Amino acid sequence: MTAAPQKTLRPGQAHKRAAILSAARDLFVHVGVERTSMDAVAAKAAVSKRTVYDYYGDKRRLLLAVIEEAGEAALDTLRRLLDEHLPEDIDSGASDDLERAVTAFASALGSSLLASADYAAAVTLISENEPLLPELEDHPLDAAHTQAVAVRLAAFADAGLLDVDDPQRAADHFTALTTLRVLNEPLRRRSDPDRVRDIMTDGARVFLRAYAPLAERRS
Repeated sequence: MTAAPQKTLRPGQAHKRAAILSAARDLFVHVGVERTSMDAVAAKAAVSKRTVYDYYGDKRRLLLAVIEEAGEAALDTLRRLLDEHLPEDIDSGASDDLERAVTAFASALGSSLLASADYAAAVTLISENEPLLPELEDHPLDAAHTQAVAVRLAAFADAGLLDVDDPQRAADHFTALTTLRVLNEPLRRRSDPDRVRDIMTDGARVFLRAYAPLAERRS
């Protein structure tokens, strides 16, 4: 299910929308969604309460917008890192080259995405308020994240570098071994860059061993 449609932005109002989302995110995280009033969001964003309601309708949809904004930013980061480290036409003739590229991607993803305060805030808000947000189930942003990784894995399979029958499922496995492992860590460990890098690169290596071409697994 997708989010309810929002009004089309008029010229000059993008900065107000950004201010509202930033104010709401800070208040939701530090005060809590239930204890945050729309008056408080408006005051922190330096706009009228009517403006907040005109843009988002109610607090639940404002919460959803905060999470979706973080998801869109995370998707942009993921695509940028894929292009940088794992281009579809990667020139790799050996598994060692692929391992270096995939572990470099995983390490960069950990430091760029998981170190993002906005992303961390969104993860916290989802975990604390999931029952309020049925739109997040099978959300298009989740599918877009998976698809971005799946496309690259399919290209590597076509090149004989990986044994992947189902790229979507393989992408889910990669995420489970890397990003989700970090997110399941206590906050203190998630805040340690060395710990995050170790988890991400270790997970990438486990993934590559699981999906190595059959001949390599037998050797």
